[in-house]
Amino acid sequence: MTIRLSGAQLIVQLLERARVELVAGIPGGALLPLYEALDGATRLRHVLTRHEQGAGFVAQGIARISGRAGVCLATSGPGATNLVTAIADAKLDSVPLVCITGQVPQALMGTDAFQEVKTGRIVDTITKANFIARSAAELIDLLPEAFRIAETGRPGPVLLDVPKDVQREVIEVDLHKLPRRIEPVAIAPDMEAIRVAAEMIARARRPLLYIGGGVVKSRGAYAARALAEAGDLPTASTLMALGSLPAGHPLNLGMLGMHGAQATNRAIDECDLLIAVGARFDDRATGRADTFAPNARVIHIDADRREFGKIRRPSLAIEADARLALEALARALPAHSRPQWRQRIAELRAAYPASQEAADETRTPFAVIRAVAELAGPNAAVTTDVGQHQMWVAQAYPFMRPDRWLTSGGLGTMGFGLPAAIGAALALPEDPVVCFTGDGSLLMNIQELATLAELQCNLKIVLLDNAALGMVRQQQSLFHRRRYVGSSFERPTDFCAVARAFGIPALDLGAASEPMRILAEAFAAPGPALIRVPISADRQVMPMVAPGRSNIEVIAS
Repeated sequence: MTIRLSGAQLIVQLLERARVELVAGIPGGALLPLYEALDGATRLRHVLTRHEQGAGFVAQGIARISGRAGVCLATSGPGATNLVTAIADAKLDSVPLVCITGQVPQALMGTDAFQEVKTGRIVDTITKANFIARSAAELIDLLPEAFRIAETGRPGPVLLDVPKDVQREVIEVDLHKLPRRIEPVAIAPDMEAIRVAAEMIARARRPLLYIGGGVVKSRGAYAARALAEAGDLPTASTLMALGSLPAGHPLNLGMLGMHGAQATNRAIDECDLLIAVGARFDDRATGRADTFAPNARVIHIDADRREFGKIRRPSLAIEADARLALEALARALPAHSRPQWRQRIAELRAAYPASQEAADETRTPFAVIRAVAELAGPNAAVTTDVGQHQMWVAQAYPFMRPDRWLTSGGLGTMGFGLPAAIGAALALPEDPVVCFTGDGSLLMNIQELATLAELQCNLKIVLLDNAALGMVRQQQSLFHRRRYVGSSFERPTDFCAVARAFGIPALDLGAASEPMRILAEAFAAPGPALIRVPISADRQVMPMVAPGRSNIEVIAS
């Protein structure tokens, strides 16, 4: 069936054929033809955020939960530049994202027209690819290609810039011939390399499995658990892979790195074989790279061959989808028992117990985090912003599954938590969502409380409020002679009043005589709420490895 469609209507048709259900964004002059076309969409819902960065993070929340590319919209100029942080965040955390931006008409491009910027040049280093549509007909190939690139191999963001005249251009289109979304094809491992890897694991006396965010992206957590159990492999996780082995699993060593458990970092220091899967040897995980697993051979499995040797040269590199490689390796590896290595792990755990800092008190970070985990249940989606609260959650929250854990790892973006949680809540309308945040982080995108109030998602915001930029202040205390410049808020914000002004119920545990009862009541009530937990600005996240130091050179208290 051939019909006449504008470029904007064609974009809507292609998004619907790609089975996109939600797009987040803010309209502007260069994108108004697309917004007019959205009025005729049959299966496409638009979420109006209050800032384009918020739209990018809402789309990320949807993508991180679903595993499919999230979609965000922004107009030209400031709309596109406001998306940049969310795009960079998606690039570093390998999140599939399709960003559609408006652009001034082609006749005005290069004239410094109103709200004109060279969007493609700005995002060139933080996208997997970016395109500009020069005609409506080009959209038929470009938009499906954007989804293919975003979701194939190592996922990431793709931007499509669409001039206003292209959105208005009318062409004849055969609806039956419009392309549908192409399912990404995962990279299968080389089976000879898998055989060699299995032999290396079988011969090792102290092997250790080191899993990163690539395992989560590939939906490979169950395969990682199967391999760990088959090979009796103690397993350390990066921040991005928490929950890949459920909390309490005997092989789960928890998080490694700067704020990881001391026993975990020391086990890595003693291992003789490190099996790194979907991990990129980030400096926050490895500490000083030349002292990380110094006596170990390395098997590195990753979908992105550019990671091989970038930080640590592997003895064996396998380019493959993490899930497929883990499944193949579990099948190839005969069952093993390693009682001596297990005994050594037990000794390390006894000598360096995990932090239980003030867990028995009712208003401490650990106590509140564990209480929230119990109230929210194992299927809750959990987001954080970036800072001390993020590390406390990583240390204390008993994650049972990795696909419900959303945090900004590579870019470390304050302001991520609230809009990402809104995206997660939209993707999981039947499940609870929790956003742990700090006062400094919440202020970065606090306007999205208006979006939350409008949507009425079942989202609880747990605010650890110390009237400071806590992690900055901690590093100033430890490494910068306690020069607390620019890290304390001289006039703290009344967040409960702000939340109520936006239309969000709020409560303050600091003013409650029975804080845990009040907390339980807040979680029992449907819809959004903000829960403020006052903490001391002097409270620090421990243990900590100083930047540039070995992971076993630890500040413990």
